[in-house]
Amino acid sequence: MPRRILILFAHPAFQKSRCHRRLAAAARAVEGVMFHDLYEEYPDFLIDTAEEQKLLREHDIIVFQHPLYWYSCPSLLKEWMDLVLEHGFAHGDGGDALHGKLHFSVLSAGGPEAAYCCEGYNVFTIAQLLTPFEQTARLCGMNRGAPFLVHDAFRISDHELERRANEYTALLTALRDGAEAEANVESGVRL
Repeated sequence: MPRRILILFAHPAFQKSRCHRRLAAAARAVEGVMFHDLYEEYPDFLIDTAEEQKLLREHDIIVFQHPLYWYSCPSLLKEWMDLVLEHGFAHGDGGDALHGKLHFSVLSAGGPEAAYCCEGYNVFTIAQLLTPFEQTARLCGMNRGAPFLVHDAFRISDHELERRANEYTALLTALRDGAEAEANVESGVRL
C-alpha cells in the first residue's frame, strides 16, 4: 500500500523563488503527495491546530520544504511547530501521534556547498544548522531522513535545477512506494 506524504511548504516570497517553484511543481506532480502551502493557507498566521494535527495523523511521511532563512526556517513554519507539535499530541504524556513516522527536510540554500563547513563563510554544516529539526523529530518519536538540499539556489543553472527536481520526484516516488533506503533514513542517530 502506498504511503501518504505530507509536504509542509513554507516560503514567504514564493513568487520570487525559481528554485522552489520548480521543486513545488515536481512534488505536486507525484501521486499520493499532499502539498500544503502554509503561507497560502495561513496568510494571517492563525493556524488551525486541530486541522494540522489531523493532517499529520493521516500521513506517513512528513516533509518540511523551505528555503534556509537566517540558518533556520521561515517564521510561519516555526509558528506551526510551536502550536501544532504540542505536548500530549506530538510528545510528552500521551503524545505519540507521530511515533514511527518519517520526517525529513527539503531545503534551498543561497550559498554554494563549500560555504557550509568550518572553512566556509557560514562556518557550520547544514547538518549542524538542522540540529533543532533533528531534535524535534527525535522528541516526537519520528525517524529522520537525510535532508534533500539544493545549494546555490540564486545561481543554479536551469539544467541543474531540472536535474535536482527530477531527483526530488524520484525520492518522493520511492518513499511513497516504500523504499525508505532512498531517503537515508536514520532513527535515533545524528545526521
